[in-house]
Amino acid sequence: MPKSLIAMTSITYAMKAKRLLNEKGIYCEVVRTPKNLATGCGYSLSVTKDPREIILVLEDNGIPHRSFMKG
Repeated sequence: MPKSLIAMTSITYAMKAKRLLNEKGIYCEVVRTPKNLATGCGYSLSVTKDPREIILVLEDNGIPHRSFMKG
């Protein structure tokens, strides 16, 4: 399954999101945002699950994000 990137607002929120998602059994990685997509803090979540579902989890838990790019 292709990976998608969810741009985060800070490395702190990226790490909180990774911990939250991993606790819910959703695999993700914190990665540097490619320069051509540079938005936010420079860090993104790399996910294989539908990013819209993950964004709902982030929003339900008060974790801000910037945007996503579907892979």
